[in-house]
Amino acid sequence: MTRNKNAVVSLVVGFIAGLLFLFPDAVFAAASEVAAGGMEEKWMGLAYIAASLAVGLACIGSGIAVARIGSAGIGAMSEKAELTGRVLIFLGLAEGIAIYGLIIAIMILNKL
Repeated sequence: MTRNKNAVVSLVVGFIAGLLFLFPDAVFAAASEVAAGGMEEKWMGLAYIAASLAVGLACIGSGIAVARIGSAGIGAMSEKAELTGRVLIFLGLAEGIAIYGLIIAIMILNKL
């Protein structure tokens, strides 16, 4: 299991590093252009990629968390039914990770 996690993490880091090497001027110049009041059309694609990465990675992390908490919660509720409320709270906290990613994506896209 740890081997698969390391492979996914290295794939994501490699993808982001690849974007930095392919578009270095886009990454570092985009911040100054946004601060100056506008963004050219050629950098808008990078903003869309950043927004999609924010939502996608947050949803993947949230899915992993919900899967683990949900399976452990079902096991706990099968022994003690009064733990239902606590399990639902923990599932809600895990689901919040996806909402944070969505909020970051909306913030990125509002800069356009």
